[in-house]
Amino acid sequence: MNHKINTNTPIYPIRTAAQLLGISVPTLRMYEKEGLILPHKTEGNQRIYSEDDLERLRCIRRAINESKISINGIKTIYSLIPCWEVVKCSEKDRKICNAFKSHEQPCWTFNHPNTTCEDRDCRDCEVYTKYSKCGSIKDLIKNISGL
Repeated sequence: MNHKINTNTPIYPIRTAAQLLGISVPTLRMYEKEGLILPHKTEGNQRIYSEDDLERLRCIRRAINESKISINGIKTIYSLIPCWEVVKCSEKDRKICNAFKSHEQPCWTFNHPNTTCEDRDCRDCEVYTKYSKCGSIKDLIKNISGL
């Protein structure tokens, strides 16, 4: 019998995730504080990570260590994801949305009162789950521009 685990299922406590990635627990917490990752949290508020989370963190680590992109640079890249196109925000939403106006941090780091995203869980949003993965931002921009 072949059992396939959903890669979005949180299974790794923070210490295990840090060991698997070869980084410290404070580094993982800092990535969360900076808005680069949205870990799952248990009812007891313990951080727990999925395979998708680990892959995202590996991508972030490659950007930092191999491409020499700073954390602020990664946040700026994430902020340029045209989330308003992905979730189909109205013009009214765009006018009041801080994520639409910002170029310093990703949309999932903002509160979204009185907009399409107000009741969305950013962890489940396509902008976070699909388009913030390595290589996918460029693909999204190509698709939007019809290339």
